Amino acid sequence: MKILALDTSSVTCSAALCEDETLLAQSFQNTGLTHSQTLMPMLEDMLKNCAQRLDVVDLMAVSVGPGSFTGLRIGLSTLKGLAWAEGKPCAACSTLESIAWQLAHCEREVCVVLDARRAQVYAARFSADGTGIKRLTPDRAIGLPELAEELRRENSAPLLAGDGAAMSAATLRDYGLDVTLAPPHLRYATAWGVARCALSLARTDQLTDANTLVPVYHRLSQAERERQRRINEEERGSNNESECDHD
Repeated sequence: MKILALDTSSVTCSAALCEDETLLAQSFQNTGLTHSQTLMPMLEDMLKNCAQRLDVVDLMAVSVGPGSFTGLRIGLSTLKGLAWAEGKPCAACSTLESIAWQLAHCEREVCVVLDARRAQVYAARFSADGTGIKRLTPDRAIGLPELAEELRRENSAPLLAGDGAAMSAATLRDYGLDVTLAPPHLRYATAWGVARCALSLARTDQLTDANTLVPVYHRLSQAERERQRRINEEERGSNNESECDHD
């Protein structure tokens, strides 16, 4: 099965073409440039350089979250357009699980953390057995103190991956936890990890199509939070007026 995979979920941007577990080609950037500028040129050059076309692809995959709200939208909209045009099935891949697949060979617990800001991380824990991974927790937004307590309770000393790994490692060590950083080339999200996650979804009949691909944020965006705040303030003001009229 040939899989085209995209990742724009965090600070990195990448595209990959795989055949089952074999990586045929990958283009990766961690330069700080906007994903909307880099993704399509990366994809086009990658396919040209390995003499492949979109019509030979069996499955199209993309990281759907958690991650950067803008980044996720760029990757999803790009893949939806490609999949619609080619009529291809799609895989909606967890960003955290995709990163964990890059460390499946490690035979230990892996904790993937992305910087969610606002004193939180997006985190999930997995058990790697040398050939695959088993999910231990769902993806969620969580504070580092709560994550530290969870790891202490489980007597866990995981390998940390994700763009929040270095930041989290410093804090978790302050809580007395024995955590290890994954090497830099395996720490960040890549399209290869997305492809490996997509293959697992394909083998368990969990594919979808372009029409039903949606981002999974795990937290409201800043605009949505501001909108909810205004609604709450208006409701409180309305309730206060009603109480005054009643008096």
